[in-house]
Amino acid sequence: MKSIYESVRDRFLSYVVINTASMHNPTTTPSTMRQFDLARLLEKELKEIGVSDVWLDDVNCVVYGKIPSNVEKRVKAVGFVAHMDTSPDVESENIKPWVYENYQGGDVVLNKEKNIVMEVKTYPNLKNYIGQDIVFTDGTTLLGGDDKAAIASVMAFAEYIINHPEIKHGEIDIAFTPDEEVGGLAKDLDFARFGAELAYTLDGDFVGTYSYETFNATEAQIKIKGLSVHPGTAKGVMINAVDVGVEIINMLPLSERPYTTEGREGYYHSHYFNGTCEEAELYILIRDHDDVMFDKRIAYINACVEKMAEKYGKDRFELKYANGYRSMRKVVEPHMYMIDYLVSAIEKAGVKPNELPFRGGTDGSAISQRGLPCPNISAGYENGHSRFEFVPIQAMEKNVEILINLVENFVNKEEG
Repeated sequence: MKSIYESVRDRFLSYVVINTASMHNPTTTPSTMRQFDLARLLEKELKEIGVSDVWLDDVNCVVYGKIPSNVEKRVKAVGFVAHMDTSPDVESENIKPWVYENYQGGDVVLNKEKNIVMEVKTYPNLKNYIGQDIVFTDGTTLLGGDDKAAIASVMAFAEYIINHPEIKHGEIDIAFTPDEEVGGLAKDLDFARFGAELAYTLDGDFVGTYSYETFNATEAQIKIKGLSVHPGTAKGVMINAVDVGVEIINMLPLSERPYTTEGREGYYHSHYFNGTCEEAELYILIRDHDDVMFDKRIAYINACVEKMAEKYGKDRFELKYANGYRSMRKVVEPHMYMIDYLVSAIEKAGVKPNELPFRGGTDGSAISQRGLPCPNISAGYENGHSRFEFVPIQAMEKNVEILINLVENFVNKEEG
């Protein structure tokens, strides 16, 4: 039988070459049918390693599995969730992963032919992984560690648990979901089939990091209707929808953009803008940890659009909000033993726990909002959504160890 190291390495390398990029503004469920390629492979592998109740929802592209409890005492059913899609914002076709064994520091040449070099001065987090084996790409695509590092860890964990019955655990429920990167947020996860009484998502960088607080979030989707006439006779007549969109963007404070904020500071992020003189679409992400400030941000966007409507006409604007979720904190806080058990599991694995108010969202945000407490565990990747993304194999290996310790804690700790 393979070691945990070999299992996470081989699984990860096989998963990342499958293009599972999701798509903005989906018209289908899932947003891209190619996510089924990975879903079918995971369904097959779960069955092969002996997971029970394996089922692929061939409509919504959610994979389920269950490992029954092997103890007589009553223990809460614990779920683990990871997403199958990768970001559509960076090229993900023809991914070429490779392993830099025993990295000893210094810049990393990703692609000699195209002179793509990952420089330590730009990515100082590389220094944290000296002596480890790191998976990179060739610098022309993302890697897909977000979130396939998590999938590899969950799969290796399931295999290890099944092959080591001496490890005592309650029921373990597994789910792999689509479209997290484009606001799907596990909307089609069937809680009854999933079976978990509480759950953890695995998503995010820096192994040992965990979150039970995320941004409150929504997306303002603004449609602008312009008026196109010949530029030679446009004075006083033309309304250029692209220019109007730029006006709205310029109303967003520069000090409240993603690249000027950190920590618990919220932001506006105009992440999608497409159009012609005749019509345009502008999508603005709104994020804030603070509930009151979040509501104020929504009110500000409303005011911006109302001001433009007064200037150009109300019938030229359509504003709606989508892909929203609230911070998981209020749902998780009554169950803080989940965090205590997790911190203990991380420490037992020899990793320093790092609680981080997450500047983003996970499936766990929406799952928690639906009533199932679901904090987040790091997947161990670095520089997600980037051509300079990388995954230390030892980080995935540690995540498996953390999950083993965690399910044991639910048996051994008093609250279980």
